[in-house]
Amino acid sequence: MKRIIDMPFKFMRRLYDWALHWSKTKNSNYALFGIVFLESFVFPIPPDVLLIPMVIFEPKSWYKKVLICTVGSVCGALVGYCIGRIFYDTVGLAIINFYDLHHAMSVVGEKYFNYAFLSIFAGSFTPIPYKILTVSAGVFRLSLPTLIIASILGRGGRFFIVAVAIRFFGEKIQNVIEKYFNILFLIFFTMLIAGFFVFKYLI
Repeated sequence: MKRIIDMPFKFMRRLYDWALHWSKTKNSNYALFGIVFLESFVFPIPPDVLLIPMVIFEPKSWYKKVLICTVGSVCGALVGYCIGRIFYDTVGLAIINFYDLHHAMSVVGEKYFNYAFLSIFAGSFTPIPYKILTVSAGVFRLSLPTLIIASILGRGGRFFIVAVAIRFFGEKIQNVIEKYFNILFLIFFTMLIAGFFVFKYLI
């Protein structure tokens, strides 16, 4: 039983170590861009997992990491938009079925109708899966400039806050991560599940 319980912790620990490994290679920026890009429409793990160790390892390049994350996120958002608008019956529906977010799609549609810009901007700072916002933006034919501008400000703002915090408190934060990794993982996992749960059942 203990072995089964420990599996998620070991998986996240390996993911964190994998991120640390990439942060120390010459291809770290490509890896960061790729993770952020995919997370915007399909990948389940938030890019902060990779952004944090990269800024810890290269604190003076924090602004470059923010730029990479923002550009990658917006590019991924455009792919998500195209999936929702053009390929929803195939690719889009497969993503929604996988995460079981049919109800979330209808809720987002209602939010977009009244508060399109604010929904994307605010959603960028929450554990709500960003892919819901991007794919549904295409499904409900949201204005593309609205999606792009809200994503730049929202996602860019989120990455900026994370990177600046790590830039000035990086060593202390890294020590906290190493010491309380399992507890932080539980908090992170709970927030991630809560994001899905809120959109699926409560909103």
